[in-house]
Amino acid sequence: MSEHSINSGIAALSISEALLLALNDAHILPEHEILGVLRDAAITHENAGGSDIEEHKAVAALINRIIASGNSVRRL
Repeated sequence: MSEHSINSGIAALSISEALLLALNDAHILPEHEILGVLRDAAITHENAGGSDIEEHKAVAALINRIIASGNSVRRL
């Protein structure tokens, strides 16, 4: 994977996390909905096929670690 692709992925992850936090802070999406979005994304990658299965598994594992860490929502 190129450095550009890695940087793009990190930027996308940071922006997505900020958006999820903003949606929760503004009471637009509750915590369980945000976790649902993340779970759906992980499941999509877990079930993906094709020649890049290992990459999809790695993405799903990362999303599941984000869910487990609780960084996707602010816990007050």
